[in-house]
Amino acid sequence: MNVGIIGSGTMGSGIAQVAATAGCKVKLYDTNQAALDNAKAALEKILSRLIEKGRIDANEKERIQSNISYVDTLRDLSDSNLTIEAIIENLEIKQKVFKELETYVTDQCIIASNTSSLSIASIAASLEKPERCVGIHFFNPAPLMKLVEVIPAVQTSKEVLDTSVQTISDWKKVVAIAKDTPGFIVNRVARPFYGEALRIYEEGIADFATIDWSLKTLGGFRMGPFELMDFIGNDVNYTVTETVFTAFYFDPRYKPAFTQKRFAEAGYLGRKSGRGYYDYAEGAEKPIPNEDQELAQSIFDRVLVMLINEAADALFLNIASAEDIDNAMTKGVNYPKGLLSWADEKGIDWCVSQLDKLYDEYHEDRYRCSPLLRRMKKTQKTFF
Repeated sequence: MNVGIIGSGTMGSGIAQVAATAGCKVKLYDTNQAALDNAKAALEKILSRLIEKGRIDANEKERIQSNISYVDTLRDLSDSNLTIEAIIENLEIKQKVFKELETYVTDQCIIASNTSSLSIASIAASLEKPERCVGIHFFNPAPLMKLVEVIPAVQTSKEVLDTSVQTISDWKKVVAIAKDTPGFIVNRVARPFYGEALRIYEEGIADFATIDWSLKTLGGFRMGPFELMDFIGNDVNYTVTETVFTAFYFDPRYKPAFTQKRFAEAGYLGRKSGRGYYDYAEGAEKPIPNEDQELAQSIFDRVLVMLINEAADALFLNIASAEDIDNAMTKGVNYPKGLLSWADEKGIDWCVSQLDKLYDEYHEDRYRCSPLLRRMKKTQKTFF
């Protein structure tokens, strides 16, 4: 298969490596020659490190590298069977690129976007043959993260969807099929991990370190929400939250937090700026969490039940199957358990009771219980 990748940044380069490793002939396109040179140098470094770790040998390194060529004109992708765009999250720019690309490729070429939040239907609408368009959303770093969300637009043909799913599966990735709604699965369901943690902080219940400690210690999360936001970048995470909030017609469940907005405005972006919720300067002391078990349990329960509620609502609205939702969260963002499996473990009655307590206290639509959880409580059903 001939694969064209548009954009040689971290994500585009990572997808190129995945496709080349799977035996595809890949053309990595970028208008910036320096960016292409950097992508080539980065791949050399990554593959050399894999040799050092004993994961590949020199022949495999050469095979992967020989499968990738670097091009600086879009016309060079004309022989592609599949193209995947991984450029800036701007709808107009993506539409413009897709319109031009379609004039070069064959009618059979699948044109895919790696967007994490934009409407696939809107992107597809820029094409003469919108049925060939699909969302194929990798997670960073693409060679390491197992999950890929495949998102058909309302225009996408069944053949294009089936071929895309089969191709990504052949690349040894776990596919989760998601409806074309804001945030798809992961970026939608994960919002409370950040949003509810910020709310707990803003209410003065606990500081950043204590909230992070609670979720790591009791929940088994690899990183706490504030550590993770610092890792992602406060500006990036805030923008995703704001985008999802706006796209859902300002549903209070996705309401951004002023704390994060102010930190982003102040330039406290996290690790990349040297300061975020934590100070990353050399010699800076990390704050000590309050290890009170009762406090930790209340924090963990509140964040967990909000995550479960979001996952249940995604299933209720047919965003994805229960299996795909749980796979998305464990393999896309490394959650310790699938949220719907976690709901079964905690008990549906517990989930409904916790949400109703929050709603009774706040009377905010943010804490409304998913109708699916209420139905399951009445029928005593479980997700799995």
